[in-house]
Amino acid sequence: MTASPEDIRHMRAALALAARGLGRTWPNPAVGCVIVKDGRVIGRGWTQPGGRPHAETEALARAGDAAQGATAYVTLEPCSHHGRTPPCAEALVKAGVARVVSALGDPDARVDGAGHATLRKAGIAVETGVLESEAAEINAGFLLREREGRPLVTLKLATSLDGRIAMASGESRWITGPEARHAAHLLRAQHDVVLIGSGTAMSDDPELTCRLPGFAAGLPVRAVLDRRYRLPMSSKLVRTARQTPTWVLTAPEAPQRNDLAAFGVERVQCDGSMAGALVALAMRGITRVLAEGGAAVSAELLKAGLVDRIVWFHAGKLIGGDGVPAVLPLAVPRLAGVPQFHRSALNPVGADMVSEWRRVDAPTRQ
Repeated sequence: MTASPEDIRHMRAALALAARGLGRTWPNPAVGCVIVKDGRVIGRGWTQPGGRPHAETEALARAGDAAQGATAYVTLEPCSHHGRTPPCAEALVKAGVARVVSALGDPDARVDGAGHATLRKAGIAVETGVLESEAAEINAGFLLREREGRPLVTLKLATSLDGRIAMASGESRWITGPEARHAAHLLRAQHDVVLIGSGTAMSDDPELTCRLPGFAAGLPVRAVLDRRYRLPMSSKLVRTARQTPTWVLTAPEAPQRNDLAAFGVERVQCDGSMAGALVALAMRGITRVLAEGGAAVSAELLKAGLVDRIVWFHAGKLIGGDGVPAVLPLAVPRLAGVPQFHRSALNPVGADMVSEWRRVDAPTRQ
């Protein structure tokens, strides 16, 4: 069935609301809901920080008694299981809505069609698949976690034209301009976790926070891949761990660090592999990871086939072959075996350019 222009218009509005929650709603998906009656929007909502309240609950609260006989546009199948709050499908039934238009089914085993079934059983007309691909794009991280047990990984790079992230001396501030750095902070705000390696943590001593006006303090979570648990007490990450959650991904054999725990740093044990680290993050509810380096972490993710997207900031500078590369050697012997991506966007950002790339299905390694 072809969606009407009105259905598409209201679903686009719901998708825009859903996008507001990116980076804030984990472990839940980012969902938007618009309630319409007699051609007029009477309620809007999106998933709130921490995943509660849900979008439908927010929109119904704003619509009040006017929701009786209305149409609800929801970007993801309403939940049907009891958690900390009653199911959204039951809330829609209780509110007396006449019709629900849903963009995407929820693959969570506790839902997976049961939400739509609850609505239909109550006599509510249900239409699905309206702007499905757009809804899947917004919740790509949630869908990947549900289906493959790992979060979506975006690799962020900021380099010279020849792919260098620093001079031979290690100097790297600033290769890109202020507009690109502003865009990179916005990118952090749209992810649940910012991930770096222990080398970057110790050499750059970064804060990894989103320092933009209007964005909540304490987000996103900062994660350090530090198998030997070497993070120094003097680092900014440790000193600010009580203000912004800081997790250290370590191998089981790494020593205990009560000194870090006293500052609020959380140890997350994994098997020491990059895939194991991502599984460990997914088990904590993480859906979207922004990997900011350095070169060793970038190479490890790429070699393991775990980079889903790349956001690459290019500055109009040339550093030369003695500079620090963005990615360490991948040790792939044939061109047919290299990781492949297709460009999805290319835009100016101040004096720099930013390109966005999506993974092509990994070829057979040779």
